[in-house]
Amino acid sequence: MIYPKEKINKISYDKETNTIVIRTKRKTNYERILKKKITTSGCAQGTIFGNIYEELEKTKINSKIKIKKEWIYELSKKITLTPSLYLEAGAIHGCVLCKKNNPMIYMEDVGRHNAVDKIAGYMFKNNIKSSDKIFYTTGRLTSEMIIKTVKMNIPILISRSGFTAWGVELAKKTNLTLIGRAKGKRYTVLSGNSRIY
Repeated sequence: MIYPKEKINKISYDKETNTIVIRTKRKTNYERILKKKITTSGCAQGTIFGNIYEELEKTKINSKIKIKKEWIYELSKKITLTPSLYLEAGAIHGCVLCKKNNPMIYMEDVGRHNAVDKIAGYMFKNNIKSSDKIFYTTGRLTSEMIIKTVKMNIPILISRSGFTAWGVELAKKTNLTLIGRAKGKRYTVLSGNSRIY
């Protein structure tokens, strides 16, 4: 609802509704948007709003970057060996922004969606270009993960975990290269195999 360069006039907390209210100069149509909820396969049953899905239906990732097969193995190994809260305690999701076979930014959170949002926020704050990047996640490749990756305009998404049918369908529609179950020298290409060589 808030555009990248939009000025925020006021941020306040409403105790009665337990809500943070953000005011901008531009009016939003959030009441209409909130009526178009779609239940997803996220943890504890996720929700997205219809307008996000409608936008995604018109989106195609046009990046020409490619990923070498060896980079998939190398990234998996480097990320698995990175000192992390996961290695210490478990039950944590990690997300990594990569360029070629090099992990650049590593973020963790109990929720896989929060870990993605931390990467998105870091990229936005630091004006990091996305079209030549690879996104790695330890979480399942659900529709929400596909939507977030496509909205960030990252062309390749890799996970060591599994995937959902709707996630794969959305990846195909948006021309996202989707790689699941990447462990050791094994992986499954679910869409966008033209970017792999």
